[in-house]
Amino acid sequence: MNKGELIDAVAASAGLSRADAGKAVDGVLDSISTTLGGGGSVSLVGFGTFQVKHRAARMGRNPRTGEAIQIQASNVPGFKAGKGLKDAVN
Repeated sequence: MNKGELIDAVAASAGLSRADAGKAVDGVLDSISTTLGGGGSVSLVGFGTFQVKHRAARMGRNPRTGEAIQIQASNVPGFKAGKGLKDAVN
């Protein structure tokens, strides 16, 4: 499912127009991105938790030359599925 299909599904499920559903989906995604950008986490009970994880600096290899390179530390978004989502998948 891509973003357009998600918007269509939200519109059908909530009885909204496609434009209103698009605004709702964009609002949710923007809120999650903004919160994670500030270092926070977003917990949706039964669905899961979005959080920022720190990835430490490490050594890697350039695949073209085989030369060792230093990969900088970074923050990456993470997701941990909740019980409701796990049960729905299994």
